[in-house]
Amino acid sequence: MDGGEKFGPGQGFGTGTLKSEAMILSGRGVTAMLGPTNTGKTHFAIERMVAHASGVIGLPLRLLAREVYTRLVERVGVNRVALITGEEKISPPQARYSVCTVEAMPRETDAAFVAIDEVQLAGDLERGHIFTDRILHLRGREETLLLGSATMKPILRQLLPGVSIVERPRLSSLFYAGQKRSPACRAVRRSSPFPPTRSMRLPN
Repeated sequence: MDGGEKFGPGQGFGTGTLKSEAMILSGRGVTAMLGPTNTGKTHFAIERMVAHASGVIGLPLRLLAREVYTRLVERVGVNRVALITGEEKISPPQARYSVCTVEAMPRETDAAFVAIDEVQLAGDLERGHIFTDRILHLRGREETLLLGSATMKPILRQLLPGVSIVERPRLSSLFYAGQKRSPACRAVRRSSPFPPTRSMRLPN
């Protein structure tokens, strides 16, 4: 679902006029925070959003949007946060912050803060056009934050001249623990009358 609605002051996203088209298509006032998973990018976006009077954040998954919505409710109260996805809409009259799936984000807003998560999905064959549209056109009045993989660095610099790039290192190390075999598989192996198979060389 491509949410094309505009959030106005009556829906709690602040006041002010939209930026001109020329400014929207530049990277001025846009920060891209790029890095691998588990680098605190989403947490940083939540902290930045509550520092403003109003904000909109777009997430790639409905469950992730629900998780961020819950965290924001704990911070600012249930009456100040809206949740808008393709399957769910919670929109209190006094909401100042909106958590959306990217498809449900407005195409225009006068919110002070805008964040878009997982911007590398602009390259997705099915959803990429939605992400690309929001990256190019959706801006916060005071701050715009793009979150995603470091692979987007050269692309964003080309698409949004003047964008500020911040790279985040991983906060913890990931290790490969090897293949995990379920108890059922181990039981089958123990009860099998056949010896374990080994690599077999075919005759010439």
